[in-house]
Amino acid sequence: MAPGVHKASTVIFPDVQALRSRDWKDKSGYTYGLHGTPTTFTLEERIATLEGGRFCVLAPSGLSAISLVDMAFLRQGDEMLLPDNAYGPGKAFAEAELRQWGVRVGYYDPMNPADLAARLTPASRLVWLEAPGSITLEFPDLPALTEVVRLHNARLQGDRPAVTVLDNTWGAGLAFNAFDLGVDVSMQALTKYPSGGADVLMGSVVTRDEALHRQVLLCHMRLGLGVGANDAELVLRGLPTVALRYHAQDAATQELARWMQAQEGVAQVLHPALPGSPGHAFWRRDARAAACLFSAVFDARFSPRQIDAFCNSLRCFRLGWSWAGPISLCAPYHVPSIRSLTPWPHAGGLVRFAVGLESVEDLQADLAQGLSKLLS
Repeated sequence: MAPGVHKASTVIFPDVQALRSRDWKDKSGYTYGLHGTPTTFTLEERIATLEGGRFCVLAPSGLSAISLVDMAFLRQGDEMLLPDNAYGPGKAFAEAELRQWGVRVGYYDPMNPADLAARLTPASRLVWLEAPGSITLEFPDLPALTEVVRLHNARLQGDRPAVTVLDNTWGAGLAFNAFDLGVDVSMQALTKYPSGGADVLMGSVVTRDEALHRQVLLCHMRLGLGVGANDAELVLRGLPTVALRYHAQDAATQELARWMQAQEGVAQVLHPALPGSPGHAFWRRDARAAACLFSAVFDARFSPRQIDAFCNSLRCFRLGWSWAGPISLCAPYHVPSIRSLTPWPHAGGLVRFAVGLESVEDLQADLAQGLSKLLS
């Protein structure tokens, strides 16, 4: 039976004693719609279980979950470190809002744990991780990165240690267990795999540590963040099929990525499960699956206008943002413009593909006809 949909702002109490004694932070009862209903509590429990955590807080989008984590753990004078290949809107929030609030923002090479170690300072309070990196899909050595932060904290022995937080949208709690790899906090855009329908926006923040959860929960309350009951219902409806969809899209993506790397005009295909893709050995050691994304780097002979025309020529792959929904998507990127530290080794343009639930044969035929026009 599907979970019920409970909509509420006001919660009615039986008497004054109950009104005064019930604590909104204690999720054994209900106090006000913004602090949760049976519908959102159920979704929180299921997301926490899926990720191997204990506590979950829901946010209105993946980006709002990112900003919630930043605001929960950072204050004026602190420093946050981001991987150079991090999600662009998360970088933008750091560069605009966080900097003007007095937070220092730095970047590190996610494929070099020694670089992270060199950049940590006594002011470092938050270290973001991505596995794999946004757009370019490098898969880092997560245990090595989290160990660098753990050793840094042990040396300082401060009362506010640096917290590691992983954008786990790609892994979705299915490719690997982030907490077993040393991560303190796991954030997801539930917009992607848990929903699966490309029709809802939501994010989550999961922890195993009660003190870290309390920091997030209190900040969440002060910001007045909440999610709608009908949106929570949509994600709950998607969860029973999340593993089935994840593995089906993973298999289709690996097949298409292998086919794509053999095509004329393609310089490299970036996908963690492909030998030669950056971080493949770490993915093979730590992960069980590889989601629905791959990126193709084209020969430098093709101009940006030609690559745009290639994208425009596709019919099964539609042009649009996001991924993990039923419809396959693609988008061209200029990678040098979204890097600030690590050099991009390719001269050609890049297109990221998100594989949906269409047949592999149809998707391959679509790519083939697009490549034929590009090469003609």
